[in-house]
Amino acid sequence: MKLTVLHYPDPRLRLTARPVKEVRDATRQIADDMLETMYHERGIGLAATQVGITKRILVMDVSEDKSEPLVLINPCILDKSGVIESNEGCLSVPGFYEPVRRASRIEIEYLDRSGKRVHAEWEGMHAVCAQHEIDHLDGKLFVDYLSSLKRNRIRKRIEKQRREIA
Repeated sequence: MKLTVLHYPDPRLRLTARPVKEVRDATRQIADDMLETMYHERGIGLAATQVGITKRILVMDVSEDKSEPLVLINPCILDKSGVIESNEGCLSVPGFYEPVRRASRIEIEYLDRSGKRVHAEWEGMHAVCAQHEIDHLDGKLFVDYLSSLKRNRIRKRIEKQRREIA
Protein backbone atom coordinates (compact mmCIF):
# COMPACT_ATOMS: atom_id res chain seq x y z
CA MET A 1 0.00 0.00 0.00
CA LYS A 2 1.40 3.38 -1.00
CA LEU A 3 1.84 5.70 1.97
CA THR A 4 1.69 9.51 2.09
CA VAL A 5 5.07 11.21 2.35
CA LEU A 6 5.17 14.15 4.78
CA HIS A 7 6.63 17.38 3.42
CA TYR A 8 8.88 19.93 5.10
CA PRO A 9 8.18 21.87 7.32
CA ASP A 10 5.65 19.37 8.76
CA PRO A 11 6.51 19.13 12.50
CA ARG A 12 6.06 15.33 12.46
CA LEU A 13 9.33 15.15 10.50
CA ARG A 14 11.07 16.35 13.68
CA LEU A 15 9.90 13.43 15.82
CA THR A 16 12.45 10.89 17.01
CA ALA A 17 11.63 7.31 16.04
CA ARG A 18 11.38 4.59 18.69
CA PRO A 19 13.25 1.27 18.41
CA VAL A 20 11.36 -1.74 17.12
CA LYS A 21 11.15 -4.25 19.99
CA GLU A 22 10.48 -7.32 17.86
CA VAL A 23 10.41 -7.83 14.09
CA ARG A 24 6.95 -9.18 13.29
CA ASP A 25 4.69 -9.44 10.27
CA ALA A 26 3.38 -5.92 10.97
CA THR A 27 6.96 -4.60 10.84
CA ARG A 28 7.57 -6.37 7.52
CA GLN A 29 4.32 -4.94 6.14
CA ILE A 30 5.40 -1.41 7.06
CA ALA A 31 8.73 -2.04 5.29
CA ASP A 32 6.95 -3.40 2.20
CA ASP A 33 4.63 -0.38 2.10
CA MET A 34 7.61 1.93 2.51
CA LEU A 35 9.44 0.25 -0.37
CA GLU A 36 6.37 0.58 -2.58
CA THR A 37 6.11 4.26 -1.66
CA MET A 38 9.83 4.89 -2.20
CA TYR A 39 9.77 3.30 -5.66
CA HIS A 40 6.54 5.10 -6.60
CA GLU A 41 8.08 8.44 -5.58
CA ARG A 42 11.32 7.57 -7.44
CA GLY A 43 13.45 7.84 -4.32
CA ILE A 44 16.48 5.86 -3.20
CA GLY A 45 15.65 5.88 0.51
CA LEU A 46 12.75 6.43 2.88
CA ALA A 47 12.55 6.57 6.67
CA ALA A 48 9.43 5.59 8.59
CA THR A 49 9.16 9.07 10.11
CA GLN A 50 8.71 10.47 6.59
CA VAL A 51 5.42 8.60 6.35
CA GLY A 52 4.28 9.43 9.88
CA ILE A 53 5.45 6.19 11.53
CA THR A 54 7.71 6.77 14.53
CA LYS A 55 9.55 3.45 14.39
CA ARG A 56 13.25 3.00 13.60
CA ILE A 57 12.74 1.51 10.15
CA LEU A 58 14.23 2.67 6.89
CA VAL A 59 14.34 1.31 3.38
CA MET A 60 16.77 2.05 0.58
CA ASP A 61 17.79 0.92 -2.87
CA VAL A 62 20.68 2.74 -4.50
CA SER A 63 21.07 0.26 -7.37
CA GLU A 64 20.73 1.55 -10.94
CA ASP A 65 17.95 -0.89 -11.81
CA LYS A 66 16.20 -0.75 -8.42
CA SER A 67 16.80 -4.45 -7.82
CA GLU A 68 18.56 -4.31 -4.43
CA PRO A 69 16.03 -3.23 -1.79
CA LEU A 70 17.35 -3.05 1.75
CA VAL A 71 15.30 -2.94 4.95
CA LEU A 72 17.11 -1.58 8.00
CA ILE A 73 15.43 -1.94 11.38
CA ASN A 74 17.00 -0.19 14.39
CA PRO A 75 20.05 0.92 12.37
CA CYS A 76 23.07 2.12 14.30
CA ILE A 77 26.20 3.68 12.83
CA LEU A 78 29.19 2.31 14.71
CA ASP A 79 31.95 4.21 12.92
CA LYS A 80 32.39 6.89 10.27
CA SER A 81 35.39 7.98 8.26
CA GLY A 82 36.32 10.10 5.28
CA VAL A 83 34.32 12.94 3.75
CA ILE A 84 32.16 13.09 0.67
CA GLU A 85 30.11 16.00 -0.60
CA SER A 86 27.16 15.26 -2.84
CA ASN A 87 23.97 16.92 -3.96
CA GLU A 88 21.19 15.57 -1.77
CA GLY A 89 17.50 15.65 -2.36
CA CYS A 90 14.68 14.35 -0.22
CA LEU A 91 11.19 13.01 -0.81
CA SER A 92 10.08 15.25 2.09
CA VAL A 93 11.65 18.32 0.46
CA PRO A 94 10.63 17.70 -3.17
CA GLY A 95 12.37 19.56 -5.97
CA PHE A 96 15.33 20.83 -3.94
CA TYR A 97 18.90 19.57 -4.20
CA GLU A 98 21.80 20.99 -2.22
CA PRO A 99 25.39 19.91 -1.50
CA VAL A 100 25.81 18.16 1.86
CA ARG A 101 29.01 16.81 3.44
CA ARG A 102 28.84 13.40 5.07
CA ALA A 103 31.16 10.54 5.98
CA SER A 104 32.24 8.63 2.87
CA ARG A 105 32.45 5.32 4.75
CA ILE A 106 30.37 3.91 7.59
CA GLU A 107 30.26 0.79 9.69
CA ILE A 108 26.65 -0.04 10.48
CA GLU A 109 24.55 -2.59 12.35
CA TYR A 110 20.85 -3.21 11.88
CA LEU A 111 18.21 -5.91 11.86
CA ASP A 112 17.00 -7.11 8.47
CA ARG A 113 13.37 -7.90 7.65
CA SER A 114 13.69 -11.36 9.23
CA GLY A 115 15.08 -9.91 12.48
CA LYS A 116 18.64 -11.12 11.79
CA ARG A 117 21.45 -8.82 12.98
CA VAL A 118 23.53 -7.51 10.07
CA HIS A 119 26.93 -5.87 10.35
CA ALA A 120 28.14 -4.03 7.22
CA GLU A 121 30.68 -1.53 5.97
CA TRP A 122 29.45 0.77 3.23
CA GLU A 123 31.05 3.45 1.11
CA GLY A 124 29.80 6.05 -1.32
CA MET A 125 26.08 6.21 -2.08
CA HIS A 126 25.15 3.39 0.34
CA ALA A 127 26.87 5.29 3.16
CA VAL A 128 25.38 8.66 2.19
CA CYS A 129 21.85 7.30 1.84
CA ALA A 130 21.98 5.42 5.15
CA GLN A 131 23.21 8.54 6.98
CA HIS A 132 20.48 10.68 5.37
CA GLU A 133 17.73 8.22 6.38
CA ILE A 134 19.07 7.66 9.90
CA ASP A 135 19.03 11.44 10.32
CA HIS A 136 15.30 11.30 9.55
CA LEU A 137 14.80 8.72 12.31
CA ASP A 138 16.47 11.21 14.66
CA GLY A 139 14.25 14.11 13.53
CA LYS A 140 16.91 15.74 11.36
CA LEU A 141 16.57 16.77 7.71
CA PHE A 142 19.21 17.44 5.08
CA VAL A 143 18.18 21.11 5.10
CA ASP A 144 19.56 21.28 8.66
CA TYR A 145 23.03 21.04 7.12
CA LEU A 146 22.38 24.18 5.08
CA SER A 147 22.74 27.80 6.12
CA SER A 148 19.68 29.31 7.79
CA LEU A 149 19.33 31.60 4.77
CA LYS A 150 19.08 28.65 2.35
CA ARG A 151 16.81 26.72 4.72
CA ASN A 152 14.42 29.68 5.08
CA ARG A 153 14.42 30.25 1.33
CA ILE A 154 13.44 26.60 0.74
CA ARG A 155 10.70 26.76 3.38
CA LYS A 156 9.25 29.94 1.86
CA ARG A 157 9.28 28.48 -1.67
CA ILE A 158 7.53 25.32 -0.46
CA GLU A 159 4.91 27.34 1.42
CA LYS A 160 4.35 29.49 -1.69
CA GLN A 161 3.91 26.37 -3.84
CA ARG A 162 1.34 25.03 -1.35
CA ARG A 163 -0.63 28.29 -1.45
CA GLU A 164 -0.64 28.23 -5.26
CA ILE A 165 -1.93 24.65 -5.30
CA ALA A 166 -4.66 25.37 -2.73
